[in-house]
Amino acid sequence: MSKIIIDNRTDMPIQNAMRYVKHVIDEGKISETAKGKQYCFVTIWNDGVGVYSVKNKQSDKFIVFYESKE
Repeated sequence: MSKIIIDNRTDMPIQNAMRYVKHVIDEGKISETAKGKQYCFVTIWNDGVGVYSVKNKQSDKFIVFYESKE
């Protein structure tokens, strides 16, 4: 059984944040760690939205954020 957690740290509706997470998931598990393969560590789009992915013991967590311009 798979479990994902989405931590939306933006002001966009969750439906929009889920589109970004879906894109990362659709790309597959491409990063290699001591824990095994996981989704891309960080993806940032031209519009300034980013997604961090973290592999936990029983889930994958995705943090949706706005890239800082500073």
